[in-house]
Amino acid sequence: MFTFAGLTKGGVKIMLIIPIKDGENIDRALKRYKRKFDKTGTVRQLRARTAFIKPSVKNRIKVQKAAYIQNMKDNLEN
Repeated sequence: MFTFAGLTKGGVKIMLIIPIKDGENIDRALKRYKRKFDKTGTVRQLRARTAFIKPSVKNRIKVQKAAYIQNMKDNLEN
C-alpha cells in the first residue's frame, strides 16, 4: 500500500492512500496515485501561492475568462 503525507486541504494535512491488490502492476498503481494527486490540486495551489496577485487583477482575469467563455458559447450557436 502506498501512503503519501504532506498534502493539505483547508489547513488540515491529508494523506493519499492507494491500496494495491495482489499481483497488481506497480505502473498501474503509480498511475492511480498521479491521477489522485492531480485531483487534489496541490501543484496548482503551490503555483498560485508563489506570487501575490492583487484582488483587482484577480477580478480582471475573472471577467476576461467569463467574456471568453461567453464568446465561445456565442460562436457555437452561430
